[in-house]
Amino acid sequence: MASAPPADALRERRLHPVTPFRRAWAPIAVLLGWAVHDMDQAQRQLARLTGTTLTIGLAVLVPAAALYGFLTWWFTHFAVTNTELRIRTGLLFRRTAHIRLDRLQAVDITQPLAARLLGVAKLKLDVVGTDKKDELSFLGEKEARDLRAELLARAAGFAPESAREVGEAPARQLLHTPPRTLAVSLLLTGAPWAMLLAALAVPAFLWFLTHNLWTVIAAGVPLAGGAFTHSAGRFIKEYDWTVGESQDGLRIDHGLLDRVHETVPPGRVQTVRLVEPLLWRRLGWVRVELHVAGSANSVLVPVAPREHAEDVVARVLPGIAVPKPADFTPAPRRGRWCVPVWWRAYGVAVTETAFAARHGLLRRHVSLVPHAKVQSVRLTQGPWERCLRVADLHLDTGANKTVTARLRDAQEAAELLRAQADRSRTGRREARPDRWMSQK
Repeated sequence: MASAPPADALRERRLHPVTPFRRAWAPIAVLLGWAVHDMDQAQRQLARLTGTTLTIGLAVLVPAAALYGFLTWWFTHFAVTNTELRIRTGLLFRRTAHIRLDRLQAVDITQPLAARLLGVAKLKLDVVGTDKKDELSFLGEKEARDLRAELLARAAGFAPESAREVGEAPARQLLHTPPRTLAVSLLLTGAPWAMLLAALAVPAFLWFLTHNLWTVIAAGVPLAGGAFTHSAGRFIKEYDWTVGESQDGLRIDHGLLDRVHETVPPGRVQTVRLVEPLLWRRLGWVRVELHVAGSANSVLVPVAPREHAEDVVARVLPGIAVPKPADFTPAPRRGRWCVPVWWRAYGVAVTETAFAARHGLLRRHVSLVPHAKVQSVRLTQGPWERCLRVADLHLDTGANKTVTARLRDAQEAAELLRAQADRSRTGRREARPDRWMSQK
């Protein structure tokens, strides 16, 4: 008979005692949601309430919300075993999540503003094959960091008895985005200005046509919110962006109000995309975005000089260099009959380790995918493209994303298709295993 696991490996723990206060808002949020959903009915109901009835209602609602928060906290436990992290939740309907440690690919720490003031943090777990992240919220800040280090150490294959002693791997800073550079880059982006102009012009036009205040509000609020998200909201989110390198991957710290500590899983990056808005090019700035299999992490560098950004790309994709503009082969001239003007921006570059496709005239994009990450290759031709002897080449990756090389010469596209299939097979055979804390 197999021996039982050590007792300390199955020791269940509770979340931080501040958690009940956060969960107590759930019943109140449901009530507020109903009121916002039907404001007229809510106003009529409030008008009927007397001061005594309202006082009694609050006297019942507040203790009930507090009891709900306490019970959900009391019935939530987690434990780290030799092979998995177990999370038991549920007041009426019980749910137990078994998260295999060898399937972990990212463990992130987030701290909303209130959590930072209270010294607690939220632990989010990215697991291969799942779209939704499991989380532990909230833990003490030190406990969250210690648990993160222990989970990553166990996921890397360290013995359970020594995983706690390994601690968090030290990080070396690779890049830091100054707030001034981030602010200037946002001002040089056209989307926020266009949305702000629309937020002013559309409501004014609707008021001129309808003289209906609710119509103006319904149109203006989403546009104003979009302009805020693309400017001030993005500045708040990407403030103090720092990229560091450690044995467990690249670490990303950012946030002005809500502080986020993310990890780019080693070997899980499928595609890297460099974005160059028109007004950034004279300054030599680029933005680097990621497609990571099974992860929501999407930004590696919000803005940085091109040479610094390429250094970070070389860290996340070892052995792969970003092709220079002169390395790209442009689309044939007859492609202008398919896509007027914009055909000039299309280009392809193939190196020994990666495939790169370029598109975008005003906002240039360069998508870079390692040969080992290509899952399938497709060639498509519409009737008009067949007449012009051009074709599109599509490379599908493990992140359910596709890199497309548009308007290639038909013969060139067929040759790229055959060659890319061979490069992908060779790349997968020679690829390093996706392991945490892998030695370089």
